[in-house]
This record gives sequence, structure tokens and C-alpha cells, in this order.
Amino acid sequence: MSQKVVEHEHEQPSTMRFSDFGFKQPIMRAIQRMGFQVPSPIQEKVIPLILEGKDVVGQAHTGTGKTAAFGLPALNNIEWRNGVQLLVITPTRELATQVSDELFSLGRFAGIRTVSVYGGQSYRRQLDLIGRGAQVVVATPGRLLDMLSSGKLEDFNPAIVVLDEADEMLDMGFLDDIKEIFSYLPQQRQTLLFSATMPEPIKDLARHILYHPEFVSVTKKETTNKDIRQLYYVIEEKDRDEAIVRLLDKEEPTKAIVFCRMKREVDRVAELLQARGINARGLHGDMEMRERMEVIKGFRGRDIDILVATDVAARGLNIENVSHVFNYHIPFDPESYVHRIGRTGRAGKKGTAITLVTPLEFKELERIRQKVGTKMEYGFVDEAGESAEGMSERFLDALREQDIDQEAVKIYERLVGDMAPQKVAYKLISMILKKGVLAAGDGIGLSKEEVERLMAMHDIEEKPKKKSGGRRRSGGNRRRR
Repeated sequence: MSQKVVEHEHEQPSTMRFSDFGFKQPIMRAIQRMGFQVPSPIQEKVIPLILEGKDVVGQAHTGTGKTAAFGLPALNNIEWRNGVQLLVITPTRELATQVSDELFSLGRFAGIRTVSVYGGQSYRRQLDLIGRGAQVVVATPGRLLDMLSSGKLEDFNPAIVVLDEADEMLDMGFLDDIKEIFSYLPQQRQTLLFSATMPEPIKDLARHILYHPEFVSVTKKETTNKDIRQLYYVIEEKDRDEAIVRLLDKEEPTKAIVFCRMKREVDRVAELLQARGINARGLHGDMEMRERMEVIKGFRGRDIDILVATDVAARGLNIENVSHVFNYHIPFDPESYVHRIGRTGRAGKKGTAITLVTPLEFKELERIRQKVGTKMEYGFVDEAGESAEGMSERFLDALREQDIDQEAVKIYERLVGDMAPQKVAYKLISMILKKGVLAAGDGIGLSKEEVERLMAMHDIEEKPKKKSGGRRRSGGNRRRR
């Protein structure tokens, strides 16, 4: 197919509102319910083109609102009847789930149903959901190609096809699968391609699958939230726990979210922080609704300072005054990174996002940085470790507020039968000291030279985060348990 390229560069802040696009009432109702008012640069430029039925190539970094940019006009234009009308192809199952959830939210008042199609789940269930009349399918290339090539998808004729994160698919080796998928799709269709970068293979793909597309480019400077300072710390895997504790102590957040990948990790990290005297609670999908609501209410108020959560559990949370976001593990994809750090730096307030990364994960961090189009500073976890005096003070704070366990009472009564109470206390504290709980910490994380060698391997030139002048007293304005 031939290609007509028309470039749009966004320069001035948008004066448009979503109500100016002329969406149908059910779509507009969803927009209002989700609190959208002013479109992002990519949304302002591509929505009118998609509404007109044109093929579009959109170049913008992750986190600029691409899903709504293609989702709103596509959902507005498709026929609201049974049968797949919109197909979105994404590189990963995590992104497929996120996109499917957002499209469902945007189309719910129109009765639009969505299905996620990816490997690792039952063929039968996915095909059954499609067969029940879903209008939107969000799929990864491998599973979708399997279904198409085996003839499992009958009468599959989407009117609109979206290729999301095209350069990511190239990096993951899906380009041949994508070309084959398009051989099964109807020739008469509207095709939309979105990509953060435009390497030559993606340009070549666009020339073959789009018809007279218009090219919309949003410059990098418009895609990042300048109110969020983004830092990363390179540490060894074994030091991850100690690093998160020291950074929480060093940064003294007023309210923070620590993101973990898995539910069991949330429980363990929350318990770790509580044991160190930090006022933290976990939040994940396995918790009962009553407990989840109790935790969210406590975090919104003043009862909980640090929330340890999974991406799914924190999705849709709108909490004011979150000063810090910590990525205990690097997120699975750039979209998750943007969603995570977007919990801070809201309403014109400053925020800080900190990511822990090992040398083996550094390449993944670079991939996220390039996709998001953002600047990150690197820093060092307090090399000298916390002073013994500081750790002792923190231990004493925790000890004063520790509830007394009845089993402890029984053990104490047995001990004082053999020795004086004062001697019991001395021995218990000595046991704690021997375990190293109150010892001054060793330096953790890579040295400046090691980090710079790692950066040189990836052709990165940056200045490290300046160290704060002087150490503040442990605990700051965070309440200890």
C-alpha cells in the first residue's frame, strides 16, 4: 500500500476539550466518568483523523495517552453489535491486559465487550468469549497467529486494526508474525500503527499495511512530567531489601507507594518494613474486599504512611500527596513504569520516583527510558550505611510501640525464675546485637566507577544524583510503629 506522510508537531498547549470531538453520548459519558477533560498532544492530533476513517501512524512515547487516542475514536466509529469490530495487537500479555481494561472502561456505557487473547491461558475460554459477541479483541502476536492459522477464528473481519508498540514487537522478534497476521485480515479496513521510535523495518511495515497514512509525531519534550524527579540505584540482588529500607529512611517520604511484581512479594516486603519500625501495609488482589478498603482508607488518611502494592491492586487509586514512588523491582514494561510513577507529582506538586535495578536488569531499564523518552538520574545508596546510633534510636522507637505477645510473657516468666530481670534484658539485647540488627550497615550497591562502566556499555552519559548534605535523623516525619 502506498504511503502519504503528513507530520504534525505539537508546539502550543491544547485549548481543546474532549467535548469538542463530537463523540457519541455513551462514549462521552465514559470520558466524563474517567475524569478526562483536556486531550494530550497525541490525542488532540490523531482523534480527528481516526474519526474521519483515515489510516494513521502515531509516534509518541509510552505514557502519552495512546490507548485513549486510538480507543476513543475507534470505539465511537465501530458498529455496536455482536462480532469483532476492533482488533488491537500488543507485544506483551501485560500490555494486552492493560489495554483491554482501558478499552472496556471507555466502551462500557455503549455495551462494548472486550477479550484479551494471549498465551498461557485456555484457548477454549478465549474463543468462547469471542464467540459470545465481543466487539473488541486485544491480542499478542503469537496466540493470535495460532488462532488465525488454525482456522479457530471464523468470520474474523475487524473493521479497525491497531498495531500498538510496533517497535517493541520488532525488538521481540514478532515482525514476521505481524506480517503473516495481516495476510489473514480483510483488505478493507482502517489501520493504525503506534510506535515510540521509527526504525527502518517499522517504516517498511507501515508502507505495506497502511493506505495513505497520515503521520503524527509528538516530540519527546512533551511526554514527560517535569514535576517527577526520576532516580535509579544500581544494587546487587541480595541487597534489595536493605536498599529499600535505607532509601525510605534517607528520602523521608510523607506518603509513598512501594511497587512489587507479585502478591507474595508484597506481603514479605510489607512485613520487612514493619519489622524495621516503618508504618507500612500491603495491598494486593488476594486480600478480602473489607481489608483492601480498610488499607486504602488508612493510606488516604494518616493511618498508613507506606503502601506496598502490586500494579493491579494500585490501578485506579487516586491518592493525594504521594511524595514518592519506589520500584522495588523494575516493572515488566514501559507502560507499567509510567502508570506507577504517575501516582506522584500530581496537581502541580513535586514528586520523586526511585527504581532499584541490578546490573543484569540495566538493559531493561534502558529500554524503558528510551520508550518513555524520559531522563533518569543515578544515585548511590548511603555507602557508609546507617550509624549505629541511628539504628539504635530506630530500634528503641519500635520497641516502645511494640505490642506485648502473650507467648513472650510466658517465656519471660520462665526466664526470671532462673535469673534477674535485668540480666534477662541484657541477654536479649546482646542476642539482637549478635544478629547484627543494630550494627552500622555496610555499603551496598555498585560504586560510582562500576555504575559508570555499566553506563558506558550502553553509551549513556549522565551525572550522578548529588548526595544530600548531612544525614537527617532517622525516621523524619514518618511515624514508626
